[in-house]
Amino acid sequence: MNINELTKTLMSNKKRKRVGRGAGSGSGKTAGRGVKGQKSRSGVAINGFEGGQNPIYRRLPKRGFNNSFAKKIQSLNFNDIKKIIEKYNFKPEEIKESILFERNIFNKSKGALKLLDVGDLSIPITIDVSFASKKAIEKVEKSGGKVNLTKAS
Repeated sequence: MNINELTKTLMSNKKRKRVGRGAGSGSGKTAGRGVKGQKSRSGVAINGFEGGQNPIYRRLPKRGFNNSFAKKIQSLNFNDIKKIIEKYNFKPEEIKESILFERNIFNKSKGALKLLDVGDLSIPITIDVSFASKKAIEKVEKSGGKVNLTKAS
């Protein structure tokens, strides 16, 4: 269906309700706001107010802790590396964290990359990442490759 194939219905051009336009309109005088009080006036926003009762955001206890100094780290495993080599035509000797960020394979704002020992590695690769697990480094070196850590961990 295209936009030019749409047909007009009775509700297509329903006019909006104009409030406060005299007694004959059916919603004049107080314009559907009731009588008196703060909410009948303009400029009222009482979000979270519960009529004098302690609001729910104050009744519930605070929970958890958000560490502002935590390192942001994304995981990269051998299964991901296989897919990257196949999909993006990478050479196994030239896998670098900076290139993965430049080509938008990984998002830099989500943190540095850490190589993890998940999946199996059949080809020798040379990879530059910020972090790597000991087992992942062993597996890469066993296959004849090399892991270069770019940041001090």
